[in-house]
Amino acid sequence: MTALAEYYVPGLHIQDHSIQVPLDWKDSRPGKEVKGETISLFYRVVCAPEHVHDDLPLLVFLQGGPGGAGPRPLSPSSDGWIAEAVQHFRVILPDQRGTGRSSHIDANDIVQRGNGKQQAAYYKHFLADSIVRDFEHLRLMEFQGKRWVTLGQSYGGFLTLSYLSLFPEGVVASFTTGGIPHVPADAYEVYEHTFPRMETKTRQFYERYPQDVDRVAKVASIISEHNIELPNGDPFTVERLQTLGSRFGMKPSFEQVHWMLDTAFADGDGSAKSAMRLTSTFLENVAATTATSPLYWPLQECIYANGELERPLAWAAQRVRDTMPQFSVDARPLLFTGEAIFPWMFEQENALRPFRAAMDELMADTHFGVIYDAERLASNEVPLQAAVYVDDMYVDSSLQLDTLSRVGRSHYWATNEFEHDGVHGDCVFKHLYQEALNRGDLEELFAE
Repeated sequence: MTALAEYYVPGLHIQDHSIQVPLDWKDSRPGKEVKGETISLFYRVVCAPEHVHDDLPLLVFLQGGPGGAGPRPLSPSSDGWIAEAVQHFRVILPDQRGTGRSSHIDANDIVQRGNGKQQAAYYKHFLADSIVRDFEHLRLMEFQGKRWVTLGQSYGGFLTLSYLSLFPEGVVASFTTGGIPHVPADAYEVYEHTFPRMETKTRQFYERYPQDVDRVAKVASIISEHNIELPNGDPFTVERLQTLGSRFGMKPSFEQVHWMLDTAFADGDGSAKSAMRLTSTFLENVAATTATSPLYWPLQECIYANGELERPLAWAAQRVRDTMPQFSVDARPLLFTGEAIFPWMFEQENALRPFRAAMDELMADTHFGVIYDAERLASNEVPLQAAVYVDDMYVDSSLQLDTLSRVGRSHYWATNEFEHDGVHGDCVFKHLYQEALNRGDLEELFAE
């Protein structure tokens, strides 16, 4: 295993690596010769400086997303779980296929794949069934088949259940934080649970900052009455304004949106009463806050597609929203929306327009790779410790607990102390690790 680079950041020793994996795993198997078109899988190996030469157990981090690159730590404490993990493990930080330094995807890559059907077929190579095969290939080829621990954050928890469904023999123990999917998977069911949570989050935001009820209404009025463009050329619509709530399940997003609105108006004293114009600073902040990525939004509903579907996804979030008039662009107080894709995004947003043909195909498709095996999960023998955030806006806690009730050797810690991003503090992973240690779930790990 030859490093591309080896260096230190404060408190951490890092090695950069890359291997080749097949774009399409159809004709290849993890740990065997790679066939067909290949792409690069980039990963980092991270440890504490004092453990550089120690033979430590391995922990691989399954990043959230979809379409999220691995962490770029500034120090052990810059991403709280790392500080605890490097005390016990050598940590593997992969960039999932299509992200970071792993054969990065952009609009040009998609367009060059051909028509909408060909683009959609290409997109489906960047879902959980391929990601997990990449990681198992990495384990077998670069780490001599040594079994490892997995830590999955958010979508990384979805990947965890895929890993335990497809390659449980590669895993000693698993941790997840805010990321147990419902099995069986159903995108429409997910949004039936998350839209009401988004309504609650919006009302909590307005209760904390009541002056923002009028501010948001005024912004909506101004952009409804005028043709306003964001700095990137996108039209600024009420639907786009509502997506400012997409991060309301993390801290300190309430404050971030509040202070954005504080400088929204260019007239008078900046209050909603006298406002007629929006500041360029506010428009720049909206564009940056609602920025898109070529994997995160297009694959947002596809991550719930498991094998042969009874019915297509068919814009599940939009269909749920259509049943809830309180989310109308004309409703007041205006409600924010969460982590959901809508057809208008692929019409209004320059960054997403190239993907509209592929999206039309994906939303009508019923053929996807198998990502969960309910029977295998029921008989699972890999210890699984999950942090379930009771008020999680993105991954409904009741659905998480229902799944965990049907996964063998699973344990959970349900808490309302943290939001969806709790693992980035210094408590969550430490708590999960101690729970697993005290239960004896890691005995095999340290016996190897």
